[in-house]
Amino acid sequence: MAHIKTEKEYEAAMARIDELLPLTWQDGTPEDSPENIELNLLSELVAEYEDIHYPIGKPSLIDVIKLRMYEMGLTQQAVATLLGISAPRMSEIMHGKIEPSLSLARNISQKLNIDAGIVLGV
Repeated sequence: MAHIKTEKEYEAAMARIDELLPLTWQDGTPEDSPENIELNLLSELVAEYEDIHYPIGKPSLIDVIKLRMYEMGLTQQAVATLLGISAPRMSEIMHGKIEPSLSLARNISQKLNIDAGIVLGV
C-alpha cells in the first residue's frame, strides 16, 4: 500500500479530502461510491502520516484535572473537598510535587470521572 512520504504529499492529500467531504456528506451517498472510497483511503493515509509526524502525547493527570475542574465549574478548593483531602495537599498534586496515593487515585478517577489509566499514568 502507498504511504505519504513528504509534507507536500500530505498537504495535497488534505486538499483533496477538503474537496471530497462536501461530495460525501449528502444523505444517501452510497458507501461504495468512488468519492467515499477515495475519501476513506486518503483518510487512512493521512492518519498514518499524522501518527508519525504529528503525534499527540498522553495528557498529564494535572492537565486532565484542570480540564475537569473547568468543565465542572470547580475551584481547586472545591476539588480538594470533593476528594476529601486538604487544600495544601491538592496544591502539591496540582504543582507536581507529590503523586496521589492509590486510594486518592481511585477517588480522582471515580469522583472526577477521569480514566484510571490517566490517573495511574499508564
